[in-house]
Amino acid sequence: MLICPQCHAENPSINKFCQRCGTSLTEKVCVECGTRVAVNAQQCPNCSAVTGTFWLAIITTASTVVEDPTPPLPHFPYLDLGKRYQILEPPTNDDIEISVRVLDYQPLQVSPLKMLMANQSGKIALELTKLGAQAQAYIALRSYHSIPPIHDAWQEADLGIVLIEDRKSWQPWVDIWQNNETTSLQIVHWFYEMTRLWEAFEPWHCRQSLLELENICLDEDQALAVKRLYFTPEKTFTVHDLARVWQVLFRQSQRTQFGSLVQLLSDLDEGVLQTLPDLRSRLEEIAQELQVEPTTDTPTMEPMSEPQAPISSPTILQQSEFTPRSDEMPTVVLPMELVNLEDVGRTDVGRQRQHNEDCFGIDTKINRVELPNNRDFQAHGLYILCDGMGGHAGGEIASSLAVKTLRQYFQANWVTNQLPSEASIREAVRLANQAIYDVNQQDSRSGVARMGTTLVLLLVQDNQIAIAHVGDSRLYRLTRNGGIQQLTVDHEVGQREILRGVEPSIAYARPDAYQLTQALGPRDENFINPDVQFLQLSEDTLLLLASDGLTDNDLVEQHWRTHLEPLLSSRANLETGVSELIDLANQYNGHDNITAVLIRAKVRPNLEQQ
Repeated sequence: MLICPQCHAENPSINKFCQRCGTSLTEKVCVECGTRVAVNAQQCPNCSAVTGTFWLAIITTASTVVEDPTPPLPHFPYLDLGKRYQILEPPTNDDIEISVRVLDYQPLQVSPLKMLMANQSGKIALELTKLGAQAQAYIALRSYHSIPPIHDAWQEADLGIVLIEDRKSWQPWVDIWQNNETTSLQIVHWFYEMTRLWEAFEPWHCRQSLLELENICLDEDQALAVKRLYFTPEKTFTVHDLARVWQVLFRQSQRTQFGSLVQLLSDLDEGVLQTLPDLRSRLEEIAQELQVEPTTDTPTMEPMSEPQAPISSPTILQQSEFTPRSDEMPTVVLPMELVNLEDVGRTDVGRQRQHNEDCFGIDTKINRVELPNNRDFQAHGLYILCDGMGGHAGGEIASSLAVKTLRQYFQANWVTNQLPSEASIREAVRLANQAIYDVNQQDSRSGVARMGTTLVLLLVQDNQIAIAHVGDSRLYRLTRNGGIQQLTVDHEVGQREILRGVEPSIAYARPDAYQLTQALGPRDENFINPDVQFLQLSEDTLLLLASDGLTDNDLVEQHWRTHLEPLLSSRANLETGVSELIDLANQYNGHDNITAVLIRAKVRPNLEQQ
């Protein structure tokens, strides 16, 4: 099976062009010079730019007793019998394993491992457990962006072979320590991230991965990551080992240690801090010392959600899918600042409707100041999505009128550098409802002819956001640590019954389960009660406003890893991303209008020191 690089559609392996969008499955365009090159070419024949797809192969012996400490390299110069993975360089030997960089000669072909992982049956899950402990660890920890994604894995004779993302070109962490612009607060943030990984790595015996300084790197957004996992099941590590690595970093970089960190390292050496919770608590205290005191009218900061760390005996069956864990202890949320905000919206009539009753509005103001020793970025964003109802010349009018009314209200009433109050947001929604209600009354519309619309509203002020919604249009949040989260709860009969304690299966067995309980326009303000919430962006975030033409049949929940997660990267094109979402909805739904608004917010710890 071939996956189209443009629309991600599945194609038979014999296809030369995507059967859905027509994209070539044998050639691609060199991003440097525009020359068409084979998809499996290592470099462009015209400008020599690197164009191939590369993986890092980790080869280990499967036996517990090893007579020859270095496993033989199979099928040189290819890694596999099918000659898909070509070895490019002399391998690096490390006791009982080899690591070697390989070129993928079939980069659009789905790997056997990914085909197994896509199948959720118990039998297939059992097959995954036979791949060896290292492959299981990469699969179990795949929700952590810090860990290289696994591409393929198999057993061959006495060898275990794992292919992971090649992070050879990623920025070494130790290099950043030489940079004078790297502040103490940023360092504390990285240390805290290391403790999070330290906890997750323990059940898989790969804490050594955080003790090898050359193995630690940073992604494009300066988030901490590792190039690979190192497994040492015979060793036990404590927080003191982690502290020794931090001391080495300070010595090598000759950075001055400020008082709180000096005391932290001293307490670790002397055994005052013995446990991971103790260490985390102290890092939180240091972060509080460094950060600017929040103002009294700043919305409460929510804890950062993170993937569930495997805490019981390692088994791939327990880690088949990401679920957020409950916060057993407070998670430090360092003061963050917004450094970039991008957005895009698109609406489509769908494949069965004759006209589009959806409407959206985007209104942003960005103030960016760049000076040699100072950078200031302020953003003020208003995002509105409405899904109208009431038929032609009804739903269209309602949705566009709601967008217009809300834009006018906030243009006149949101003039400060703070988010509007909850009362102000409710007033805006009330006015939008009244504008549509008045038209219904003037036109003497009744019953199903009364026009209305759903609403999902997002306001962004720097790294703070406010959300309001009425109806079943949705807002999703995606972060690397938290995965996908639906932030709105549909205002429909089924959800209402669930909130009353009815079992979901019973609630949605009702014939009116999907009937809206709230909408703007059909009734007066006494029947409108929008849900309003305030949140803070504590990590890089992708926000998606979507009408039900996109969200029906759990389309977002099923395809967020392929269609949303890549868009967290600054290199990903949001215009392309929203187009692919619309195409996906037309392929699997298509029965309704489709609208999506994407917002990508990049944040970093506030580097301002006390």
